[in-house]
Amino acid sequence: MHHCALLLAAGGSTRLGRPKQLLNINGVPLVRHMAELLLATQPTRLVVVTGGAETGVCEALAGLDSVMVQNENWQTGLASSLRCGHRMLAHDNAPLLIAGTDQPRLTESHLRALLEHGDARKDVVTAYGPESCGIPVLLSPATQQRIDALHGDTGLRQLWKNAETAPVLVDAPELAFDIDTPVQLDAARRARWIDPD
Repeated sequence: MHHCALLLAAGGSTRLGRPKQLLNINGVPLVRHMAELLLATQPTRLVVVTGGAETGVCEALAGLDSVMVQNENWQTGLASSLRCGHRMLAHDNAPLLIAGTDQPRLTESHLRALLEHGDARKDVVTAYGPESCGIPVLLSPATQQRIDALHGDTGLRQLWKNAETAPVLVDAPELAFDIDTPVQLDAARRARWIDPD
């Protein structure tokens, strides 16, 4: 399916105390690993939103077929990064595959499952459990038009609050694990999802 891709890599990793985008997975910085997974789905374009740790992130992505955009308001939360990235892609009018950098168990298969369940009219969201869902997601062009109305760190759930149709859910409970705190980083290292220092 013809689609674009957006990698949200602007976070400041304040709870972790170091840039999570630059943790290594199989010897590769996490942000590069995620960009390569998105590129493997053959998007028309990949936009990467940077903010915190911008210099390191740009160095980690050197040579990849991606467009970098800096979110100067990255500290205000996720919504500003979504708006920033979407502005670069708005005229593509294609489904948009969105991923972040802190889910070490994300695979190309997860991303392809979203693409298989979606089309130009349907949104697809990852379900971590009965009451919990989130990225990666696939947004239809119509839903993307509502991104500009998002604010703060509320995330994507607001997009469907008053929508007529609920998104399609794809189960991936393993993606509930992300890296926000030192305890989660230790767990990821013990499970060998992240390289030791």
